[in-house]
Amino acid sequence: MSIKQLSETLINQIAAGEVIERPASAAKELIENALDAGATRIEIATSGGGKSLLRVSDNGSGMDERDLELAVRRHCTSKISTTLDDIQTLGFRGEALPSIGSVARLSISSRRRDSDGGAEIAVAGGKLQHLRPAALNPGTIVEVRDLFFATPARLKFLKTEKAEAAAITEIVKRMAIAFPQVRFVLSGTDRTTLEFPATGEDHLARMAQILGKDFRDNAIEIDAAREDVSLTGFAGVPTFNRGNAQHQYAFVNGRPVQDKLVLSAIRGAYAETIPSGRYAVAVLSIRLDPALVDVNVHPAKSDVRFRDPQLVRGLIVGAIREALARDGSRAATTGADGMLRSFRPGFQPNGYAYRPQQPQQQPWTAETSPSRPYVAPGNGGFGERPQASFDGLAMPTARAETPQPSAWTAPSPATEAEAPARFPLGAARAQIHQNYIVAQTEDGLVIVDQHAAHERLVFEAMRKALHSKRLASQVLLIPEIIDLPEEDCDRLMQFSSELGELGLAIERFGPGAIAVRETPAMLGEVDASGLIRQLADEIAEWDTASGLSAKLEYVAATMACHGSVRSGRRLRPEEMNALLRQMEVTPGSGQCNHGRPTYIELKLSDIERLFGRS
Repeated sequence: MSIKQLSETLINQIAAGEVIERPASAAKELIENALDAGATRIEIATSGGGKSLLRVSDNGSGMDERDLELAVRRHCTSKISTTLDDIQTLGFRGEALPSIGSVARLSISSRRRDSDGGAEIAVAGGKLQHLRPAALNPGTIVEVRDLFFATPARLKFLKTEKAEAAAITEIVKRMAIAFPQVRFVLSGTDRTTLEFPATGEDHLARMAQILGKDFRDNAIEIDAAREDVSLTGFAGVPTFNRGNAQHQYAFVNGRPVQDKLVLSAIRGAYAETIPSGRYAVAVLSIRLDPALVDVNVHPAKSDVRFRDPQLVRGLIVGAIREALARDGSRAATTGADGMLRSFRPGFQPNGYAYRPQQPQQQPWTAETSPSRPYVAPGNGGFGERPQASFDGLAMPTARAETPQPSAWTAPSPATEAEAPARFPLGAARAQIHQNYIVAQTEDGLVIVDQHAAHERLVFEAMRKALHSKRLASQVLLIPEIIDLPEEDCDRLMQFSSELGELGLAIERFGPGAIAVRETPAMLGEVDASGLIRQLADEIAEWDTASGLSAKLEYVAATMACHGSVRSGRRLRPEEMNALLRQMEVTPGSGQCNHGRPTYIELKLSDIERLFGRS
């Protein structure tokens, strides 16, 4: 069989298979072109989920007849010249318009700002229809009709109109977050109109338009740099989380990306603070020299490759954790909103309507406090000495449950009369159902889950002990030999000293094997072979050896859960206040090790609103 040259139309249709996967892909390419043209207003209209119609109008720099003729040809672009080391624009490949024109009916009308008239070009199924003068305002209008009519096989694999319309909406949202100085309008017969007014340099205001006003109240600012890489943006407090990762937005030099390394770094930064199956809300912008990142990995340009991925990952994880330690202990405002909704008449949790009940006319009787009181980790305690300890960390002793009243009030000592004004979490006033501490703050009240809060305090103390010294190890009577590919052995040995600090001693045993001589004592009996293979896979993918550390922290979290103040324990006023004070100085105390909130704050204005006083 002889070799022959493919036609230009067929070449473009093959390219369209990668560049234009669905209507949202076409919308992304057209919006990128508008932004590269300097547009400050972009309007997107769709019909049939973008399959019947996709129109993008902008007020950018525009094109003349010569530019229009070249724009629909393959690999014609104004955005790069001879090198890929200095890409400053969103688009650069010169494939989008000819790819769209090869599988749809494409028309482009454009007029330069300094021109008296415009021009229009039309392409259908890869064939030029016409190039003629046109009357329009400065800017460009790109209209795509009957997408994939020339490739019916691709059309069959598209989702429903509603799903395709939702995908276009998500693309517009990502672009809107990246460019807050641009006004976006999304409309059409298949949707309600969505408008994002320009917010200028107020990036947080644009994020609030996309992610909701709650994000503004629960976001922590990120601003960090390492070597030649800078990271800015906002990350939500751990208790402000979602059921999927769609609320995580990442940008590299202004380009929206969905990069595995960045998403993995966000997940790692929130480890031990968010429940399994929940995801943080974050908007991160990475800036670095274009020569240090490759954006030409895939025609869709949503994946990137960093020259130093470990530097970028470390910057993201470190910056988010530092921000959480600084300001992440506060509870999400959505917790108070949920509480307020539950108090309103007609609220139906699990299908049952809430109805206010008359309080029982029964006086509460105070009982004596327990003989084994709460002990603040690292701060000593009150009353009896606890029975168990871990590296100097005091652990409370379990006590038999006895019938107790469901609430009791703590008389406030005179020396703490001004405590609500002096402390962020206020002063303890009562304990209800032997599990929740009610504290009065300067402008409201706080309800604390005593077990979840103390669990976090114990875990942080144990984690600090983990990182302050070399961990104890247990020597294997017979070293375990694990056969691995030679390249995996090389990677593992590069991290042998770090693994040794975590109690895992390894050494080379020939060209294709690793000998494990010591394992971390905290892990007890461990599957050394499975652990080593998992570490080898992780190092190969991310060039890091954090897996073992994460396993040890998981063990610490489990121990903290079993060694914390239990639900159903009566606490004295001094003990409750000691717990509150310790929470105020402990990083991440706003959520327990499983990611659940440890306290909910209710402002006085919210309480007054419940009683109709405001």
